[in-house]
Amino acid sequence: MADIEEARKAFERIDGDGDGYITAAEFKKALAQGGDWNVTESVAEAVIAAQDLDGDKLLSFDEFWTHLNK
Repeated sequence: MADIEEARKAFERIDGDGDGYITAAEFKKALAQGGDWNVTESVAEAVIAAQDLDGDKLLSFDEFWTHLNK
């Protein structure tokens, strides 16, 4: 199981506008800034969709946390 405080910090780093949700664009930007991956918008959308439990095309912290604990 992941540490919820570390997960919250990671979520907040990715949530660029601080609205409590991660969009595909924010996810893509975070990966690029971290130097990890240069993903396309469609790949970022697919990653968010795979974790998006309510289908709103946004990743809430609860959805993020659920994914980390699979």
